[in-house]
Amino acid sequence: MKTRPAYIAGSDRIPFVKSMTAYRDITLQALMTAPLQFLVTKLKLDGQILGDVALGAVIKSSTDWNLARECVLGTTLDPHTPAYNLQRACGTSLEAVRQIALKISNFQIDNGIAGGCDSNSDLPLMLSTALTRKLTALHHHKNFLARIKILSSLRLSDFRPRWPAVVEPRTHLSMGQHCEKMVKEWNISREAQDALAFTSHQNALAAYKNEFFNDLVSEFEGLNQDGILRADTTYEKLARLKPAFDTPDKGTLTAGNSSPLTDGAAAVFLTSEEAAVYYNLPLLARFVDAEAAAVDFVHGEGLLMAPTLAVSNLLRRNHLSFEDFDFYEIHEAFAGQVLCNLKAWESAAYCRKVLNRDTPLGPIDPSKINIHGSSIALGHPFAATGARITGTLAKMLHQRGRGRGLISVCTAGGMGVAAILEAV
Repeated sequence: MKTRPAYIAGSDRIPFVKSMTAYRDITLQALMTAPLQFLVTKLKLDGQILGDVALGAVIKSSTDWNLARECVLGTTLDPHTPAYNLQRACGTSLEAVRQIALKISNFQIDNGIAGGCDSNSDLPLMLSTALTRKLTALHHHKNFLARIKILSSLRLSDFRPRWPAVVEPRTHLSMGQHCEKMVKEWNISREAQDALAFTSHQNALAAYKNEFFNDLVSEFEGLNQDGILRADTTYEKLARLKPAFDTPDKGTLTAGNSSPLTDGAAAVFLTSEEAAVYYNLPLLARFVDAEAAAVDFVHGEGLLMAPTLAVSNLLRRNHLSFEDFDFYEIHEAFAGQVLCNLKAWESAAYCRKVLNRDTPLGPIDPSKINIHGSSIALGHPFAATGARITGTLAKMLHQRGRGRGLISVCTAGGMGVAAILEAV
């Protein structure tokens, strides 16, 4: 079957902020609609019917059951533009980019938008199971005595809310607790984690100073810069922070070397070459390929090690090695997670046993990794990170005029998503 290239033609996002701060009164739908509209305005797509729009969120209310479509209807796109929800944890918007690119490549659509959003401020608070069942029965029963009986069965404990938590249901451990296990297994030091976190902040600060983000981040709610970024962060300050997921004498993951709970949204516009010519749009980078993988973390494999598999499989299929890439965008869920993945790619034993490779994949030149900062410094609204990274990498490749970039994102549930972009 004949296919054609799919291209990144633009992206936009709002500043990412720490949850329960600047966006605490903004709905999830409003967060996602904002970068969509900014992107539509920037690319002069007002009134146009796009092929499809794929958006997602990790944490959303049942009232947001048709979030993507509602967001599209809140923009100046032609209302005949279709849209759908999807979710692959922290890899959601990268998966959305992958799906839109595949549809373009297979001539199903000519263009589309992929994106994601998350808010830990607009949190869907759930009722207890007991209260839900009793209220549902109360709603359906019309008999007065039956309703009185249900009301009399209510207990104070029924009103205890169920708070959403980023905890793996099968292990009852948080992502941070799982990552603590990983850094111990791979002998990743606290010093190395703090150093990576400090570098992330320094790179992001330099990017803002050099105006790299000017056309990637649009002002929203009076903000034009990510709220997580700290100009006063020093290595010494990071070293003084207490462990967040383990005891002080055993833990090495802190609030400083981990990505914070973040509110935000991001979107990417993809197109065929023909549609780009028609709409007079630039071709920033070609979407080459993507891969998703998973690990059996329930039985001891590292929760956040799946990107090692996704990247390995992706490179094998495309007959590439690390030497073939100019930029690496590795999502920083935790500094420790990044370092574990890097160390695994350098390990002959791991590459042989887990990746079925005769020789190690690594190492990677540190100067090519997250050169404009990543999730520790910029923030991590779960479903928005993939779109943020895709837009950033596409611009980097366009500016350079040649080369390739590799994206690696770890996710909850022991999954990983990887993608390759190439300069046009």
